[in-house]
Amino acid sequence: MHKQLMKGNEAIVKSAILAGCRAFYGYPITPASEITEAAALYMPQAGGVFLQAESEVAAINMLYGAASAGVRSMTSSSGPGISLMQEGMSCMAGAELPCVIADITRGGPGLGSIAAEQGDYHQVVKGGGHGNYRTIVLAPHSVQEMADLTALAFELADRYRNPVVLLADGFIGQMMEPVEFSQTAIAPRQPEWAVAGTEATLFLESDALEAHQNHLEAKYRRAQECEVLAEEWQTEDAEIVLTGYGIVARILKAVAAEARKLGLKVGVLRPITLFPFPTKHFQRLAKSAQVFVVVEMSNGQMLEDVRLALNGARPVEFFSRVGGNVPSHEEVLNIVKEQARKILAAKQPNEEQMANV
Repeated sequence: MHKQLMKGNEAIVKSAILAGCRAFYGYPITPASEITEAAALYMPQAGGVFLQAESEVAAINMLYGAASAGVRSMTSSSGPGISLMQEGMSCMAGAELPCVIADITRGGPGLGSIAAEQGDYHQVVKGGGHGNYRTIVLAPHSVQEMADLTALAFELADRYRNPVVLLADGFIGQMMEPVEFSQTAIAPRQPEWAVAGTEATLFLESDALEAHQNHLEAKYRRAQECEVLAEEWQTEDAEIVLTGYGIVARILKAVAAEARKLGLKVGVLRPITLFPFPTKHFQRLAKSAQVFVVVEMSNGQMLEDVRLALNGARPVEFFSRVGGNVPSHEEVLNIVKEQARKILAAKQPNEEQMANV
């Protein structure tokens, strides 16, 4: 397989078609517009359907129709558009309809800006629609992962009959890197659960709705047991564990590499699935690490899940930039050095006591 140089947004569409996706309904929005443009170009060539909807609300409901007919389908948007899609996402989760939604995040709230941010974490990972439901969320940190995780997203969507969100900040969507499409093209197929217009997802009887919600919750618990993905980078002896996703994780790896040259024991834990969250990875590293440093392009949204995972076992420090600003290498490295000094200061009294024994 030869590599192709392309934007992350384009890689999503090519991978989706190889994964058997044959329907795309969307509405352009910066910094996700190239996804819609690529779908308009490539989807008809593959014998699929492309339709630019009149709004994001229309797009997600078109996706509902295609998915209910058994067609692998997807849409894409960014913050304000994802907000408009939330009711449809809730309905699709309730109807157990698989689909893939690419969210290439920008600054908010409201229209915010067109610059990259990570402020969509809460509305995507926690579910911005109503009711007891979850979406499986994958967070790529390279253009290659945009392709790889899109293919995985369609598999997980079918496996759990649930919407799956590819959550990538605007930098990953807009950057260009070499990509290799290793998967074999999947032919579209009709699943046995596809409907013919006779089913409904309205439960007027309380016990029936409770049973349905318990059924959905069992799926999410199964996903938490079976589908967690995370990358650990030089964490074997790490006293300081940096954690972040998307473009931030690339910065953290560079910082950890420089810190190692300075003799500091620094590693990186990168969540790849934001739901299910890699709680056990954090708990295992807490047995040896002294401190965790969360870095985000938000005011602290993933931070809440890290603190819940650690449950007070280790201190958690936080650093962020927002509004389209990116945490710099120097800013994060200074935080690492500060934490290293604190760890050394905490060790020093013990060393002096041992010397006096």
